[in-house]
Amino acid sequence: MSRSAVTSAPVHPLLAERWSPRSFDPSYEVTDGQLAALLEAARWSASANNVQPWRFLVGRRGDETYKAVHDALIGFNQSWAGNASVLIAAVAAEQRPDGTPSTTAAYDTGLAVAQLTVQAQAEGLHAHQMAGFLPDRVTAAFGIPEGFRPLAVIAVGAVAEAAALPDEKLRARETADRERRPLTETFFAGGWGTPVELG
Repeated sequence: MSRSAVTSAPVHPLLAERWSPRSFDPSYEVTDGQLAALLEAARWSASANNVQPWRFLVGRRGDETYKAVHDALIGFNQSWAGNASVLIAAVAAEQRPDGTPSTTAAYDTGLAVAQLTVQAQAEGLHAHQMAGFLPDRVTAAFGIPEGFRPLAVIAVGAVAEAAALPDEKLRARETADRERRPLTETFFAGGWGTPVELG
């Protein structure tokens, strides 16, 4: 299923084709090679001072890690995410190795997740990132130490038809037009709200 973005300038197909489905094929199994590629892509993300604050809890459908991550999702996300092949909780170390607070942990972890999602696209998979989960439940389930904060859960798998989703609201969201603010309302130069000149 292609839902390629309509862009105002050409972008790489991996970026144009990336979107966040909720309908995943419950029979699809991510291979060891695919999963290793996703994790390697995240591992080699840019990192301030090479601190690499990200940690990932990786669950494959049917294992205990997957179940615990799924149990931490809010009900809306639980209703569809259980069909994904993999559930990953992204966790950021909020202190640097010397014990000082990290001001870039969330940013760097987000970059690592972004690379994971692009690699998923390259593997013929899709990823859906979620903020709708209970961080305290993830922390308790996995014994995450103080100073580490769960930031997001990512569902990864093969996309399925929207009709497989459990209710009409979800099906409508799955097939709705993709939209973004125009460049002129997002990218500024010379003053806040002054659009970048692109010729």
